[in-house]
Amino acid sequence: MARLARTVGVLATLTVTGALLSACGSTGAVTDARRSCVDVKAALAVHQRSVQPGLSSGQVAILNAKAVSDLLKATPFAAAATSIDGSWNPLMTTINEAERVPLGNLVASLTRLCKVADSSTPYLGS
Repeated sequence: MARLARTVGVLATLTVTGALLSACGSTGAVTDARRSCVDVKAALAVHQRSVQPGLSSGQVAILNAKAVSDLLKATPFAAAATSIDGSWNPLMTTINEAERVPLGNLVASLTRLCKVADSSTPYLGS
């Protein structure tokens, strides 16, 4: 009976420790997602400037290139968040789509994802 009690005690300790470490990981993921969103928001601000009237095509091209470049700077942080917590994969994937999809098509998704990251309950869930 004492052996069973000891085994149950060890398993309970391991379970609690695992839960605590998991919580720390989620916090790290949120921190990384929020850091990624700093770059995302900067890129979206540049993109917003690129769609203002009165710009030459050259100016638009320069601003678009800068916006995509700024957005791709967010990739390492989004990847780190995803590595810790796979529910952040949509953020990383959407950022990486900027290499193939016009940034204007990604604005709504990126805005929503960063709104979640910056919220008081930053959980994307499944």
